[in-house]
Amino acid sequence: MGRTEPKVLNMSGAKAMESDKLDRNPGSGTAEDGASTKDQPAHLNGCVPLSHQVAGHKFGVDKVGILQHPDGTVLKQVQPPPRGPREMQFYRTVFAEDCSDPCLLDLQNHLPKYYGTWSSPDSPTELYLKLEDVTSRFNRPCIMDVKLGQRSYDPFASQEKREQQIRKYPLMEEIGFLILGMRVYDARRATFDSYNQHYGRGLAKDTIRDAGLARFFHNGLCLRKDAIRASISRLQQILHWFHSQNQLVFYASSLLFVYEGLPSSFLSRPPVTDAMMKTANLLLVGDGGKAIQEEAGLENKKEEFNNNTAVAVSWDGGLSTNHRTDPCGLRALLHISRAEEMAASVDRPPVLNDQNRPANGNSNEEEDEEGRSGTGGQGSAGDPEVEVRMIDFAHVFPSDSQDQGYIYGLKHLLTVLEQILCGAAQNS
Repeated sequence: MGRTEPKVLNMSGAKAMESDKLDRNPGSGTAEDGASTKDQPAHLNGCVPLSHQVAGHKFGVDKVGILQHPDGTVLKQVQPPPRGPREMQFYRTVFAEDCSDPCLLDLQNHLPKYYGTWSSPDSPTELYLKLEDVTSRFNRPCIMDVKLGQRSYDPFASQEKREQQIRKYPLMEEIGFLILGMRVYDARRATFDSYNQHYGRGLAKDTIRDAGLARFFHNGLCLRKDAIRASISRLQQILHWFHSQNQLVFYASSLLFVYEGLPSSFLSRPPVTDAMMKTANLLLVGDGGKAIQEEAGLENKKEEFNNNTAVAVSWDGGLSTNHRTDPCGLRALLHISRAEEMAASVDRPPVLNDQNRPANGNSNEEEDEEGRSGTGGQGSAGDPEVEVRMIDFAHVFPSDSQDQGYIYGLKHLLTVLEQILCGAAQNS
């Protein structure tokens, strides 16, 4: 017995497959891990596999995958029909130049920006969605992909597909969300720890909080309560949008969480000139810096860290790559910090605050590692570097009622995050 095909968003099949290279500037800023991706083999016109992908189809592993364009945008390969054309039409509808629907205009704030489609001159039939890389402004992006909703199959899925999805994670209906992947920066070791979908599917009701969400927000030194608070705020905005609309329903869609993993003390340090660094090195050692190199375990090379790879830069300018491992990275960072602190003190008198003591001269050595602003964040208003965006729209359909499955998952996710904060407050 045949199944009724789902309605789609204003989509005619032929038109949906046309390239819509929009004349929109995606911005000149590229991801910090551009240094890591440039060392990977180029695929199409300088594009490389996305280095910091934590879940989903991966290029070189699956038939379709995600690439990073040289301009810093992300290229998501259009999936086979009907999923690919459906997701493409969703983006086109939401980001249409003449869009005047307040619901869709508000939804734009919760999605990666859409810049049309892209294809290589060498493979014009392979279409990619050209999207904003929401991790681009982060130095060490901690990333988590969370699938939302009480079921990960749409109403038009076959019985076999339904049973397959239920077997993958039987708790989806009860929990309402599933961690598909995480990438967490450990500030102690200066490395990233990654957790795949198998780890997420192994989390139960009694472990999803501590072994799942709390682990994502812990940097090896402390729980990043500032990032949790900011994430809760963004989730509440998304929940408000879902309560306000009854025209779309989302299945197998995800939320992408990103926060800055680099300690705020590195981000807030004032700029140091080359001359000041040279003076600092001379003050630390008198042999031209050789002892510093040996002390840090660097010998004849130094390491420049990006958000995915430690790129070793030899003193003669050559490049080599050491993926996700950095046995002496923490010592190197400590040396850099020490030299910069020395340089910052050269010809720079202390600034006195109202209490006639040096600014930032807090004598409390147990200061919260979250940060030094009012709420422990890195933003000018005390708001940390955090993003929460909706992604993956191959199973979005028109509706005439609220999306109760997605709302259920959002509410439970918010509850668990708030429980983590409450537990941290009680233990402090």
